[in-house]
Amino acid sequence: MAVKIEKKIKGYSVLTPEDLAQESAPAVKADSVLLEDLVAVTPKADVIQMHERIERPEVLIGSTYKVKSPLVEHAMYVTINDIVLNAGTEHEMRRPFEVFINSKSMEHFQWIVALTRIMSAVFRKGGDVTFIVDEMKAVFDPKGGYYKSGGVYMPSLVAELGSIVEDHLKTIGMLHDPEMSEHQLALIAEKRRAYEEHTVKKNPELISKPAATSEERPEDIAVTGDGTSFPPSATMCHKCHTKAIVIMDGCATCLNCGYSKCG
Repeated sequence: MAVKIEKKIKGYSVLTPEDLAQESAPAVKADSVLLEDLVAVTPKADVIQMHERIERPEVLIGSTYKVKSPLVEHAMYVTINDIVLNAGTEHEMRRPFEVFINSKSMEHFQWIVALTRIMSAVFRKGGDVTFIVDEMKAVFDPKGGYYKSGGVYMPSLVAELGSIVEDHLKTIGMLHDPEMSEHQLALIAEKRRAYEEHTVKKNPELISKPAATSEERPEDIAVTGDGTSFPPSATMCHKCHTKAIVIMDGCATCLNCGYSKCG
């Protein structure tokens, strides 16, 4: 039987056996549908990402860091508060929300308030906020920087604040330390061992003194950080910005990151 088409054809589709079976299937009452079937077909809620329209909760999780810089008379206390998004789900994440800096020193009050407001605004904007770390650590003080505990060079007070933000972002999982390969770790350990042996050869009398004081013994070589140090004669490494460069076999070598001027 021929069918006359009186309208313009705008599109078509092939009727599959599955479509025929679905049309012939009996209707199912709403009260007979299982809950599992509804969950399977119901679209899941979108994952909440950080954006500026998120209102501040009554309670935030925070961490406070102490900064003792020779550039200011009194210590500074940096508080970074975080907001927890998608709490209780597999998509739970912790993101920085606001920053506060407090100190008895009032000489820097104006720019500190401006800096904290700008940083807080960047955090609330969402997206990739880790760029702020590199921007702050690249600020240099025209009067010169200083060395913090562990021999790490800080070009300015703003750079140290950036370093604190970096440590905080690593704590909440937004940043990660670049992992050294086994070859790099073995190389650094070998350089430290060689330097210690060289120091002992130059000062054999220290070995024969079992009761030598800490001032008489060669200085311990340790990984950089609070409470650790490198030889007093060490100079700053331009690669890791740590005062850990020593001369070994006529070549400048870093005992912290393994950099060698001779390759």
